Amino acid sequence: MTEIEIKEVFLKTNAIMEGHFLLTSGLHSPTYVEKFNVLQHPKYTEMLCKELAEHFRNDNIDTVVGPMTGGILLAHETGKALGTRAIFTERVDGRMTFRRGFKLREGERVLIVEDIVTTGGSVKEVIDVVRGAGGVPVAVGMLVDRSGGKVDFGAVPYYALLHLNVETYSADNCPLCKKGTPMTKRGSTGKK
Repeated sequence: MTEIEIKEVFLKTNAIMEGHFLLTSGLHSPTYVEKFNVLQHPKYTEMLCKELAEHFRNDNIDTVVGPMTGGILLAHETGKALGTRAIFTERVDGRMTFRRGFKLREGERVLIVEDIVTTGGSVKEVIDVVRGAGGVPVAVGMLVDRSGGKVDFGAVPYYALLHLNVETYSADNCPLCKKGTPMTKRGSTGKK
C-alpha cells in the first residue's frame, strides 16, 4: 500500500480528527489521531499490520512487542503476519514492564510496534524494557509518526506507515488556548 492509500484508511474510519486536543505527551494539538477508530475494524488492523510486517520480513524477528493498549492489537497482528510470538508491556506504578509471565531469552530479536508516536517516550521505555530483559530491539514499526520526523530512538531504526507533520504546542504557548477554544473530548474514555 502507498502512504496515500494508508491515509485514506484513516480518513475513511474518521481516525484523523480536528479540534483542540490534549495529547498523552502533555502537548496540545489541533489534530488528533484516534487509533481505535481504525483498529476497531479487524480487516483494517490486519491490513495495516501486514504492511508493517512486510517491511521487517527479512530482519529475523523472533518476537513482536507492543505497549498496552493499542500495541497489544498491533503486536498480535504483526506477529501473526511474521509467524512470531507477540507480547506486550504495561505500566506498573508508572513504569513500563513485562508482566503476565512474559520473558525474553538472551539475544532474542524484537520488533517493537506502536500506534501513534509524537515524542516517542513510550517506545523508548519499551526499548529499555526489552534490553533489560536480554532482548535485542531490532527496529520500531509504527502506524503513524506524527513527530514531523523529529522522533529519535538512538541506534534503533524505525519505520512508519503514515507520516503526519502535525503542530503541537506546550500549554503555555498554545494558540488554541489563547483563543479560548475548549478542549475536544476524544475517544470512549472521555479524556480531554
